[in-house]
Amino acid sequence: MSLDDDTKYMRIAIEASRSALAKGNMPYGAALVSAGGELLHVSENNQVSTGDCTGHAEVALIREAGAKFGPQVLEGATVYASGEPCAMCAGALFWARVARVVFGAPNATLMRLGGKPTLALDSADVLRHGSHAVRVDGPLLEEEAAEVIATKR
Repeated sequence: MSLDDDTKYMRIAIEASRSALAKGNMPYGAALVSAGGELLHVSENNQVSTGDCTGHAEVALIREAGAKFGPQVLEGATVYASGEPCAMCAGALFWARVARVVFGAPNATLMRLGGKPTLALDSADVLRHGSHAVRVDGPLLEEEAAEVIATKR
């Protein structure tokens, strides 16, 4: 995908983070794009509204898209996340067999802003240890993503 495509889909993930925040959830969003470049699904963090501590945007995306389209749609896809996936989310993306992850605000920025607790592991470090490759790109539109996260303070 081109940088223009990446920018477009990251802005969709950032918009989902605004929606999550408006609903009282942590301000994170994610978008799923097929291997062919089609936007398939958008999800947002739902930890507060569902009472599920695993309700991070990326995990919600995998669960919802898998239920809607079947798990095969995730294989080879790209996930755009407004914040760098935590270790749990990176593991879920690995198990879902996505090919690529693009993130907005990196973990260092998230920690500085106090946007979420973190295990302080970069997603690329987590995914580097898998038996199949998952490409990690980012940060992309870091300031736009961080602006939403900073409003949670």
